[in-house]
Amino acid sequence: MAERADSDREDTLRDFHDAVNMTASELERWLTTDESRRAGQHKDGGESIGHASGRRIVALLRAGKSELDADDLGHMRKVTGYVHRHLAQRPTGDTTTTTWRYSLMNWGHDPEK
Repeated sequence: MAERADSDREDTLRDFHDAVNMTASELERWLTTDESRRAGQHKDGGESIGHASGRRIVALLRAGKSELDADDLGHMRKVTGYVHRHLAQRPTGDTTTTTWRYSLMNWGHDPEK
């Protein structure tokens, strides 16, 4: 059973690092921009879900493997799922300055990379 848990953990880490193609520093810089703050769903005019997730992703990218708990792994799975779903919804044309791209970047994935 521990073997299966170790395998699931490794799969989650691999999938997360495949989906998140921005470094912690790149993502941290991006999160300070107006474009980042405007993208995504905002609850009651506050911070968007994606922007908050981006801050957490920065911390996850900087954390050591042994520091990650079950909650962290759950968030990593959530990030991977979000990135995959939204990549499948790519709009036509140039996406350089689209909310679609900006939202993905809040989740640590720059589709222009």
